[in-house]
Amino acid sequence: MDTSASDLRVLVTAGAAGIGLAITKTFVEHGARAHLCDIDDKALAAAKRELPAVTQTKADVASPADVERLFGDALAALGGLDVLVNNAGIAGPTAKVEDMAIEDWERCIAIDLNGMFYCTRKAMPLIKAAGGGSIINLSSVAGRLGFAMRTPYAAAKWAVVGFTKSLAIEAGADKVRVNCIQPGYVEGERIERVIRDKAKGLGISEAEMRRRIFDSVSLREFVSAHDIANMALFLATEAGKHITGQALSVCADVRYTI
Repeated sequence: MDTSASDLRVLVTAGAAGIGLAITKTFVEHGARAHLCDIDDKALAAAKRELPAVTQTKADVASPADVERLFGDALAALGGLDVLVNNAGIAGPTAKVEDMAIEDWERCIAIDLNGMFYCTRKAMPLIKAAGGGSIINLSSVAGRLGFAMRTPYAAAKWAVVGFTKSLAIEAGADKVRVNCIQPGYVEGERIERVIRDKAKGLGISEAEMRRRIFDSVSLREFVSAHDIANMALFLATEAGKHITGQALSVCADVRYTI
């Protein structure tokens, strides 16, 4: 199976920490040249120390002006683009819809959905000019299952699937493949925060919240950021050359949400 990323020019949004950093590192380890963006200064500095050859831009994907600047930097650094990984996203608020602040809803949609559009509209001409390539969008199991008390996040992640499938049809003739990955519960700080917030919202202990989560997962464990990165690499390389328009779960089989 050929998963060489040799000479691929890759842009990863929110690529300085968590899943994004794992994706960036995996592509670089397999021969790619990469540019990343993030909004976290500490994460950007740490990523620069770990991956000195990877160029970077501080950018908020929810800002069209920041995205314009990001793509200017990426084009200057890479000379073109073969792969876009739309990884940027936030968990959004944990609350019943009637208790949710409008600005919290809007911020979640702005990053998790609108930012993906802003980046894709800039990337698509570059990838087409390269003779084709790959766009990989990060959805979630929340994009195939209902997710109580996480409605803006779930709404955005369902929308990512429709965005992905529509783009795959639209761009297929230009040899641009478009897929999305639907991670399940990914180990790390973010899921710990979600467990804490949801336990509080349900009035239960964090230990009970964790038990309920594992009861919903066939393998009874979290997946890792590296699992997600491996799928992204597969989709962007020769191994996945005939895969497009798909929503692919990497989730240890989450059967229902809590």
